[in-house]
Amino acid sequence: MKPSEVYILRQSSAFQEIIFYVISVIEQEIEGVELLFKWGIPYFYYHKKPFIYIAPNKTKGFVDVGFARGFQLHLHQSILIDENRNTVKSLRYFNIDSVDDSVLRDLIQEAKLLYKKIA
Repeated sequence: MKPSEVYILRQSSAFQEIIFYVISVIEQEIEGVELLFKWGIPYFYYHKKPFIYIAPNKTKGFVDVGFARGFQLHLHQSILIDENRNTVKSLRYFNIDSVDDSVLRDLIQEAKLLYKKIA
């Protein structure tokens, strides 16, 4: 098993449900992403660059879905959380029902445009 899979399976069932759902949406929306285990958390890479991380916060009870270039995103700014970070903005999910599928997909598609391969 890959380190990212082991990490996910060690989370609570509520967190696993959110994480597996977010992973499935990312993989549906973008071809060629790679799920790695970086900085102690599952981290998607796109075109060999950091793209989106998934970080459960057991203390505060949410899963943080962070966009590596979040400050360059324009959609859904009222929902994205920066929390004094310089480049990353994230969505926070406290349960599976709090996941707004259209917002997640919109942001993934917008973030993808920031990684256009230079021909």
